[in-house]
Amino acid sequence: MNFSAELIAWYTDNKRDLPWRNTTDAYIIWLSEIILQQTRVEQGMPYFYRFAERYPTVTAFAAAHEDDILKLWQGLGYYSRGRNMLKTAQLVQQQYNGVFPVSYHQLIKLKGIGEYTAAAISSFSANEARAVVDGNVYRVLARYFGIDEPINSPKGKKTFQKIADDVLDNARPALHNQAIMEFGAMLCKPKNPACGICPVRMDCIAFKTNATTCLPVKLKTVKIRKRYFNYMLISDGEKILMNKRNEGDIWANMYDLPLVETPELMDIVELLQLPQMKNLGSNIALKDNSAIIKHVLTHQQLYIRFLILKDFPKELQENWFYADIENLKNLALPKPIFIFIKYFFNF
Repeated sequence: MNFSAELIAWYTDNKRDLPWRNTTDAYIIWLSEIILQQTRVEQGMPYFYRFAERYPTVTAFAAAHEDDILKLWQGLGYYSRGRNMLKTAQLVQQQYNGVFPVSYHQLIKLKGIGEYTAAAISSFSANEARAVVDGNVYRVLARYFGIDEPINSPKGKKTFQKIADDVLDNARPALHNQAIMEFGAMLCKPKNPACGICPVRMDCIAFKTNATTCLPVKLKTVKIRKRYFNYMLISDGEKILMNKRNEGDIWANMYDLPLVETPELMDIVELLQLPQMKNLGSNIALKDNSAIIKHVLTHQQLYIRFLILKDFPKELQENWFYADIENLKNLALPKPIFIFIKYFFNF
């Protein structure tokens, strides 16, 4: 058997029973693909069920409020995915009368859908002969063919896409794509791949040259930005002072606490002397503060401190508002804010 046939045979015997594999509904497939971007299946599965139940059609999704989408998305990370999904659903509703497109050329024009996602949806929903190339596919192809071209370089992307196109089973593209991705996820894993039971190991260059730990190659180009967030928790036990975040930064349009961001980590005494703190009013005083909490994002490291303050400020800044503590569960909160507030108020 050739490479594709071997993978399909393995997939037929070993595939996981995942709900989005039992449908050709492009909307349901789109839901799963976006939710599972940079997310493990085990983590993304509850979110998939939650969204599919709450919004069974793209029309229902398009009618949703952004706050509701972000609340359902809470804890999954990469919140721009949720915001882009709403825009995509609205566009599908407007341009395609609520019928999710299945053509690659139509899909690629939608918000938040790139080459991989367009290929996945078109092949899984309409069996269009489009080869998918995601992290799992990069890894399988790099090892099997012994390719050391960096997967995140322009040349590397073209190289891997061409090879993926060449090995694609054009008669069974949906099955082939599912097979190669599942193979990478379950057998040809990043660490400790199961080479001993791999059906294609005898022709795998990485296996024959003992290079599985070296492939694929990825350029280290990401610069990590460090940020220092000093959140102010001000509450009378019934209501709490909150902030709605703006566009153009992390957690856009979500809700957090009033914040003072500093260029470096400051001790409490220095922090309280800052103009931003003094401008809150003379009635504001520190009751307590948390330890520094490190929260890691893809390109940023956040160092978060919570300051528990006495009394509300005399004037509220733009985007600040009072919320009833009992209603906090309904707000879309970034994970570190949600965890701290849940602990502090014991709900």
